[in-house]
Amino acid sequence: MMNDETKTPENDKPDNDKLETGADAAPSTPGEPEADLAAERAATEKGFDDLARELDAVKDRMLRAVADADNTRKRAEKEIADTRAYAVAGFARDLLSVSDNLARALDALPPESRDGMGEAGRNLLNGVELTQAELHTVLTRHGVLPIDAAPGGRFDPNVHQAAAQIPSVHPAGAIVEVIQPGWRIGERTLRAAMVAVSSGPAAGQAAPSANQAAGADGAEPGSTVDTKA
Repeated sequence: MMNDETKTPENDKPDNDKLETGADAAPSTPGEPEADLAAERAATEKGFDDLARELDAVKDRMLRAVADADNTRKRAEKEIADTRAYAVAGFARDLLSVSDNLARALDALPPESRDGMGEAGRNLLNGVELTQAELHTVLTRHGVLPIDAAPGGRFDPNVHQAAAQIPSVHPAGAIVEVIQPGWRIGERTLRAAMVAVSSGPAAGQAAPSANQAAGADGAEPGSTVDTKA
């Protein structure tokens, strides 16, 4: 006799109802992996964009720092060069009065009086002339140069100072004569040249000759200037 508890092949069949119930309890969602991948890709792209912006900002700050450093270096070099070039400006300005006095001493002696001077007088005159030439050489060596103010030249308010206006054969506004020489150091005006400026020929009067207008008649510079004009 067979026992009721004896297993038959039918008892070995899987419980389909239980399998189906388990499958229903954990259904698969094939759409979720694609959504997660898209979100991860978007986050990665955003991270790259943020990194690129941060990199650009760092690059901009570095370029600005390099430019500032270069400008600072150029300013320092210019200040050093200016200090070297204009260090003697104050001392040179004080020496200009010495040059003026030497020039006045030489101009005070008319050419005709020089021929009648004795040997001692000529030696003294030569010594004054050599002193003036040496002073100008020293000034030139240190970058102190005379300002061009030749009669007939163009008046430049940057380097010339008009002390008077007189009639002359030169065009109106041109330099007639130099009252006091001017000097410059480098690109700076140490002392402007004091000059008389032409107003053109006087109305109804004959224009003075070129030699008279230029002060070539032996007169002391500035002696023909009408300061009341």
